[in-house]
Amino acid sequence: MKKRLLIIGAGGVGNVVAKKCARLTDVYSDIMLASRTKSKCDAIAAEIKEMKLQTAAVDADDAQQVAELIRSFKADLVINVALPYQDLPIMDACLETNVHYLDTANYEPIDEAKFEYSWQWAYQERFKEKGLMALLGCGFDPGVTGIFTAHAAKYHFDEIHYLDIVDCNAGDHGKAFATNFNPEINIREITQKGKYFENGQWVEIDAMSIHKPIDYPNVGPRESYLLYHEELESLVKNFPTLKRARFWMTFGQEYITHLRVLQNVGMTRIDPIMYNGVEVVPLQFLKAVLPEPSSLGENYTGETSIGCQIKGIKDGKDKTYFIYNNCKHQEAFDDVQAQGVSYTTGVPATIGAELMATGVWMKPGVYNVEEFNPDPFLAKLGEYGLPWHEMENVDLPHEY
Repeated sequence: MKKRLLIIGAGGVGNVVAKKCARLTDVYSDIMLASRTKSKCDAIAAEIKEMKLQTAAVDADDAQQVAELIRSFKADLVINVALPYQDLPIMDACLETNVHYLDTANYEPIDEAKFEYSWQWAYQERFKEKGLMALLGCGFDPGVTGIFTAHAAKYHFDEIHYLDIVDCNAGDHGKAFATNFNPEINIREITQKGKYFENGQWVEIDAMSIHKPIDYPNVGPRESYLLYHEELESLVKNFPTLKRARFWMTFGQEYITHLRVLQNVGMTRIDPIMYNGVEVVPLQFLKAVLPEPSSLGENYTGETSIGCQIKGIKDGKDKTYFIYNNCKHQEAFDDVQAQGVSYTTGVPATIGAELMATGVWMKPGVYNVEEFNPDPFLAKLGEYGLPWHEMENVDLPHEY
């Protein structure tokens, strides 16, 4: 039976999810797109031809508002592509109204630049008791990177020992300084302490203090910085043979220079200050003056390259493996009028929701993507616009 889908969030990723899901007319009978700003939903809906989307305004910080919207629309499944601060209120609303839940980024408190899965994993028994499923982190990283790891574990390794997730955006949007997804979330993520897992414990480092060039397919070498990224937490839990797990991301020198200046003058602070008698959070003000990520797509050139570089044991022998996707910004724009970073997050969310809606991935409780069979997901990934590639027994740019 076809499902009724509610999408919360009308930014760059919401645009991709709405347009991709609207093409699945054999899966969904009705789709609603909701956001704090209804006009953003209306603009996206106006560009969709396959299905007439309903739109609504909702404050996703307010669980009761979300619950009322779910009831009035009679949703079967909620895709949350709003802000990470809003994960818990939306999960609460889903529990209250008995609907399934999917998101692309884990919860973090608004007053602290810290993200971890503990808050959402704590919902496990409540979702299980109600026969509901919550799928966490079904974007690209987190998301596809976990599915890539699960595929590697299923088909290529008896034990995975080393995992390096490598993320490169080699695109050019022509702006002096802009972020590819929500500026507030992006800057909080990269200015906090770095962290990686090694020999059973977490090692913390100063932000951006470890970096090296990594050669990306079809891109070439790019300086890559060791960050903490949320999927590391679930992957080391679900693949206990891991001896080390790290995450690397590229940044251009101009971006880093701008970021350091903004940090030095206090514009990346997340604590409120008083200005002319009004309480202002500097980072939220900076977000308001930076380019909207969803506006970057039209003239964006170049491509992203994201993958998992893995070393482990197969049949008693050492083995290396690299699985990755490259996504051209222009092709993403041609498909759904989005830049590649939004596209690489929105397409996986679309696939994860479809697998839930059709019962292929359906198990009561709270789960990360790598806990499911990767085969049906990867079978759709290339078909939906993100083809993946793999290389075995290649030299990897890491010390072992």
